[in-house]
Amino acid sequence: MLIDFFYTLRSAKLPVSVKEYLTLLEALQQGVVGPKSEDGFRVDDFYYLSRCALVKDEKHYDKFDRAFAAYFKGVEMLADFTKDIPLEWLRKNLELELSPEEKAKIEKMGWDELMETLKKRFEEQKERHEGGSKWIGTGGTSPFGAYGQNPQGIRIGQDKSRNKTAVKVWDQRAYKDYDDSQELGTRNIKVALRRLRKFAREGHVEELDLDETISKTAANAGYLDIKMRPERHNNVKVLLLMDVGGTMDEHIGRVEELFSATKSELKHLEFYYFHNCVYDFMWRNNRRRFSEKFATWDIIRKYNKDYKLIFVGDATMSPYEILQPGGSVEYNNEEAGAEWLQRLTNAFPKFAWINPEPQGVWQYRQSISVVQQLMNQRMFPLTLKGLEEAMRLLSK
Repeated sequence: MLIDFFYTLRSAKLPVSVKEYLTLLEALQQGVVGPKSEDGFRVDDFYYLSRCALVKDEKHYDKFDRAFAAYFKGVEMLADFTKDIPLEWLRKNLELELSPEEKAKIEKMGWDELMETLKKRFEEQKERHEGGSKWIGTGGTSPFGAYGQNPQGIRIGQDKSRNKTAVKVWDQRAYKDYDDSQELGTRNIKVALRRLRKFAREGHVEELDLDETISKTAANAGYLDIKMRPERHNNVKVLLLMDVGGTMDEHIGRVEELFSATKSELKHLEFYYFHNCVYDFMWRNNRRRFSEKFATWDIIRKYNKDYKLIFVGDATMSPYEILQPGGSVEYNNEEAGAEWLQRLTNAFPKFAWINPEPQGVWQYRQSISVVQQLMNQRMFPLTLKGLEEAMRLLSK
């Protein structure tokens, strides 16, 4: 079983050696995460052990996570495959199916009423509930909980989005950095980005100026007069802000291609991450996003107006996350996301929003319409044509 796992990692282009694989086997034989009970050890235990033994550079963590998930998808216990299917797993997968008439009857609360009601439920509820319409629970029509059906609720304790209707998500989640070494299948993205290039002579004398050498030599009656000039460099400056996590997980591959192409084409590139909407801070490393924050005000002050601002995100969220203080899914933001988007676009007059979501669904997402208005309609799809139009706009 683990031999196939080893070859899966190698297929994912991870630099895993036989020596490191033997180290992992030795750790298992020594009982580092050996069975402490009849249940055996869990996938999480093996994940951390194998990552520690096999991955020597944190830049490969993302590739390892994807390869690990692909190989062990659906595996709950490594040491005992004869265990019964967990009841909780069944509950999550037996999702409630409602008719359109039943869905139409479900009450939609406003933001203030929703938050006040949730506070009361926390105070009143004493036990777990399932399948109901009032309490915090699972599989019901209550606006609070997981794996149920409500057109406008608060998602609590659910591993991922199902219907994309929650106005707030009460969970702390782990995001992964986009892989900037992703190899591109085509050069189309790079070609589109080259519309931004603006070359200038800078630095020390480094290259032969052939035209000037010929001209000066001819003017000097044939005596060779070599002329040198500084090398040309692309001096365009870009501030790249990327949405990560949640619904953006569906677009990881395409965004990684864009990120990789951007880093290879642009010399002056600064990038930061945000989730859904920009608020008062951003981060550069998703594993340390709460310990290494960068205040948005500091970012605005740090970079000059000559930086071109590019947002990358699907703009798919609850409108409350953009328009409402406290609307963030991760913490209570004091100011609405719309305020920060306006500050950024005012600070960097040349800006654009690249959206990986298919353009055909934009009209059905209220949040996308809101962001388009805030961006002065400067939103472009993540397609070759969309990138070319965005780069043409930014290069003016």
